[in-house]
Amino acid sequence: MTQPTLILGSDHAGLHLKNHLLKWLQGQRFQVQDLGVFTPESMDYPDIAEQLARAVVATPDSLGILVCGSGIGVCIAANKIQGARAALCHDPVSAGLSREHNNANILTLGERIITPLLAETVVSAWLAAEFAGGRHQQRVEKITHLENT
Repeated sequence: MTQPTLILGSDHAGLHLKNHLLKWLQGQRFQVQDLGVFTPESMDYPDIAEQLARAVVATPDSLGILVCGSGIGVCIAANKIQGARAALCHDPVSAGLSREHNNANILTLGERIITPLLAETVVSAWLAAEFAGGRHQQRVEKITHLENT
């Protein structure tokens, strides 16, 4: 399996963790696109969540990682975009299951909740997991149907 293109984004409250993950992922030889933010100036998280979610949905074989203070706001906002399946995960088990069972294409993290080292472990588990298909495919299709109702 080829490595996906990773698209990263954060608001001001997630800037430091996003930058940490950017350097770490580049060191792992992933192709990474950084959508920002690039400064600690206040920024509304729905804006970056929308931009990243639209980019992931429009770019085949890409995955997104969004960071804000808690990970909650960007998760809610990203899931408003049709085709985005964002999952808030702060442990490797839920991260892996979000890909295996839900085919999550966006991982959200909270800088105020998770340490950089644990974030690396969570991201590693998320990237290593693959969608299981089977009975889970039917469930993901039902989620897609909800977007259209």
